[in-house]
Parts: sequence; C-alpha cells; structure tokens
Amino acid sequence: MEQYPVIGIRPVIDARQMGIREKLEKKTRTMAENAKAIIEGSLCYGDGTPVKCVIYSGSIGCGEEAARCGKEFGTQNVCATLSVTPSWCYGMETMDINPLTFKAVWGFNGTERPGAVYLACVMAAYNQMGLPAFSIYGEDVQDMEDDTVPKDVREKLLLFAKCAVTAGSLREKAYVGIGSVSMGIAGSFLNPDLYLKYFGMRTEWIDMTEVLRRIQKEIYDKEEYEKALIWVKENCTEGMEPEPNRINGGHTPEEKDKDWEFNVKMTIIIRDILKGNEKLSRLGWKEEAYGRNAIAGGFQGQRMWTDWLPNGDFTETILNSTFDWNGKKQPIVFATENDNLNGICQLFSNLLTGCASIFADVRTYWSPSAIERVSGWKPEGGAENGFIHLINSGAACLDGSGAVKNEQGKGIMKPWWKMTEEDIDACLKAATWCPAELCQFRGGGFSSHFSTDASMPLTFIRLNMAAGIGPVLQLAEGYSIVLPEEVHSILDKRTDPTWPTTWFVPRLTGEGAFTDVYSVMANWGANHGVCAYGHIGAELITLASMLRIPVNMHNIEKKRIFRPHAWSTFGTFDLEPADFMACRTYGPLYR
Repeated sequence: MEQYPVIGIRPVIDARQMGIREKLEKKTRTMAENAKAIIEGSLCYGDGTPVKCVIYSGSIGCGEEAARCGKEFGTQNVCATLSVTPSWCYGMETMDINPLTFKAVWGFNGTERPGAVYLACVMAAYNQMGLPAFSIYGEDVQDMEDDTVPKDVREKLLLFAKCAVTAGSLREKAYVGIGSVSMGIAGSFLNPDLYLKYFGMRTEWIDMTEVLRRIQKEIYDKEEYEKALIWVKENCTEGMEPEPNRINGGHTPEEKDKDWEFNVKMTIIIRDILKGNEKLSRLGWKEEAYGRNAIAGGFQGQRMWTDWLPNGDFTETILNSTFDWNGKKQPIVFATENDNLNGICQLFSNLLTGCASIFADVRTYWSPSAIERVSGWKPEGGAENGFIHLINSGAACLDGSGAVKNEQGKGIMKPWWKMTEEDIDACLKAATWCPAELCQFRGGGFSSHFSTDASMPLTFIRLNMAAGIGPVLQLAEGYSIVLPEEVHSILDKRTDPTWPTTWFVPRLTGEGAFTDVYSVMANWGANHGVCAYGHIGAELITLASMLRIPVNMHNIEKKRIFRPHAWSTFGTFDLEPADFMACRTYGPLYR
C-alpha cells in the first residue's frame, strides 16, 4: 500500500490567555482549514490521488505544544509543515525544528495582531539556526474578520505544497539501473551519494542478464504476455525501413516477429523488476514478485546488449507513456542509456505534472540562415530565431506526439488519469514503429517514430554534476513548433528519420544563456534533456531549493521565483550566485 507524503498544518497562536489566546483560536483554525481545503482541492500526487493534509489537533503556543504536534505528525508521514497564524506568537518556542521537514509559515497580513511580526521573528530564528523555511505573506492588508485567502497567498501555498510532496515522494524509493554506463556517457554513472544525500533514495544495480534469465526461465505472466502481443500487433504499425537496412539487408519478416515477441517480454519483465508483480508469487517466484521499490530506472542497452539483442526502445517508450495494453497508467520513468541524471528530471516532471515526459537528445541548433540555406524556407513565426532539434533513438513517450487534443482542438499532454480511449488511440495512430538501423543496433528492435505535431508549452530540463559543486539544475521554458511539412522532411532526413522529433524554441530574455537560441544550445550541460509539459520552471526552482540544488541556467522572471527566506541573506540583487552560495552553505538535506 502506498504511503503518501503528507503536509502537516500547524495552527500557531499567541500563548497569552485570559482574553488573547481565546479570541484567536477560531481565526487560527480557520486559516489552517482554508489552507488544507486549497491544497487538497488543487493538487494530486503522481498517481492522481489528491494530496493529503493533516491539521494538528490542537494549537501551538509554546514549546510543549510544538513537541506534541511533532509527535502527532511523526505517525502520519508528514514530510512538510505549514505553520499558520494571524498574530504575534513566541517564535523559537513554536517553530518546527525537525531538520527533515520542509517548512513554510503563513503570517496573516492584518493590523490588529499582525501575523507579519511573528513571520519576521520566526524567519530570523530559522535563518539563524540553519533551517531554511518559506515565508508566505499577502501583499494587501486584510481585516481580521476577512477569512478569504488572497490570490498571491494561495499561489505560494500551492507552490510550496506541490514541491514539498514531490520531494517527499522520493524518500525511501529507489532508482534501479539495469546495466551500467552506456558508451561513456557520464550521466549513466549511478552515484549512490547523490541519490541518498540529496533525494533520500537508495540505488540498485541489476545486470542486464537478469532480463535474459527471466525470459529463458519464463518468469513472467504468460497470459499478460499474450494479451500484450495481440495489442501490439493490432496497434503498433511498422514504419519505414532505414536506408542502410534497405541497402545492406534488414531483418526478415520472421526475424521481426521474433523481435516483437522479445520486446514485449522484455517490457513486462522490466516493469516487474522495477515495480514487482504479485502474480509471480503465485507462479512460484516469490523473490521476484517483490520488485525493487523503484520510482525510476534506466537501461544501459548500448552496446553490450544492442550489438546482439533487440534494443530497448519499445520498452522505454511504453513504460514512459501514459498507457499500455492494459489501458491508461501512471508513466514509469525509464531512462534511455541509463542516463539517470536525465531520469531524475523525468521524475521531477512526472510528479509535478502527472504527465509523461519526453526524453531526448539535444541534437542540433538550426540557425535561421542554415534553415534557409538547406530548405529554401525563410523561418518565420515561432521559428524566426532558429530552433533546437530534439530527437531520440525511438524511446520517447508517445504522448510527445501532441496527438491528444483539448476542447479547442489544440495538441496537449494530459495527466495520465485524464487519458481517454480516444486519446490513447490518437497517440497510437500518430506513431509508427520503424525497424532499428542494423548498423547501430545489430540486434534489431523497433524505434517509435513521430513528430510533435503541436505547439505546446514545454520546459526543457537537465540535472548535471559538476566537480567542486555537485548537482546543478538547468531549465528552459519554451514551446514546440510545427514546421511546414516539406521543411520538416528536409531537416529530419539529415539525421535519422525513423526516430521521434520535437522542434523546440526556448523563450528568450536577451540576456546571458537566453540571449538567443544558439546560446541556449551552447550552454546546455549534456547530450540529453527532458521536455516536461507546461511551463513549470517556477516549480522546478522551488523544488531545487528544497533539495539544496542550485540552478545555473533558467529563463524564469524574478517575480515567479519562490525560495526559502534564508536565500535573501546571501544576496538579493543577483539571485544566481546567492542560490549557489545558499545551497553550498546548507548542503544536502540527508547528510
């Protein structure tokens, strides 16, 4: 049974009785109940379940009551606390001092017994004690009897809560790397210190031969395999044969049938390794039935596997998509080439949005002049400043096709629990499955092929490791664009036209790494990146600050940035070096 991370709400109150505390009890409780209603009515966990809040059964006016609250929350998997108050309270006596909870304080902006005074007092205490906390304070003064929650307060409550439960969802889970480092890609190195200290996660390593063992010993649900194979034959249309295969000879129809059978078994088996499957216990495989408690994983593939066995593209695509042969499902993050630094970004994206995320190579920057020279088309509209070609070896989620439409007929990506049969059918029809180019993938297999046929808001993300710094996050909000068909064809054929393509345009600021599109490409930290659906840059910055990971590159306006109050003590003019200094000073949460 899933144990969800919970937001604990702490009603904090002026301890002085005989007329003061008594008059504040109802108002304080109302603030707590309003916060709970807003959070639970607006946010969901990654599996679609509404986020859960608990309010301390009493109110907190002194250290004894704070301790009682901590004990009560300790039995309810509280990962973050939100303290609320309309008045002055005793700062150090009422604060949450648990070093492992994410903390925020909402001080009511009123004049009768100003919560802002307590807010300032307790933030000073948190900063002095090295316990970063988020400060929530409305811009406009309210009357004491006004129980409405201002828009700016509501936004910060939700931003804090969304990021807190995302970070809390990582704790005690595992990243499972199947295989090791792919083709010298540094991001494939699974660093246990990173996962334990920054995310509270364990790391596990599974040899790729475990997949073969389970195939050969038939450690999988045969009924589900037959169901999945029928679904594949009915819904996964084979696409174009790569040109090298046509010249040198590709797999025969019989060999392709065997590849499909292998890929379907491989997909079921890898899902079972990550998540477990109780049916295996009934088949006599009790140890295998447990799974690895994984919240994410990855597959090395190249080259030790793909030089002689079908590649993992189908497996990666289906696991990362919002559906399979059983219907809609929560995407299972599964990183191509075991690039776990990209996989963790997929995980951030999926937990924050409920949508699938697009794993991609950062392949080519196309300048306006190069586009015109090669295609004869002068870029205009969203393409006028050039774009970046995001393409992957056929392992991108099918949701990335943009085939799902909203009420206005525009292509979107949906949270998985909102997917319909019509949506699933549209995604399947938007993609074909091209035989793997045997020069690169000697063992065969199939790559999903589609182009993102919609202008969608996307946030491009990457976590990098830098010597002397540690993990560093970068992100770029922007849009996918749709090129004229003849232009798309000309440019796409210059790489591998059997792979999925997204043409991405970052939003430019005219400064730094976002001076132009070329600068975004030039400052990107690795050969891979993740497209999250929507503009979630503010959420990622808040989440990164909770995890003590600095952000070295972003295009988010200052007014959207929400970090712990302590960050301002490291500088308020240039926020990037202040972020680096704060993260270095506090260090990872789980040291």
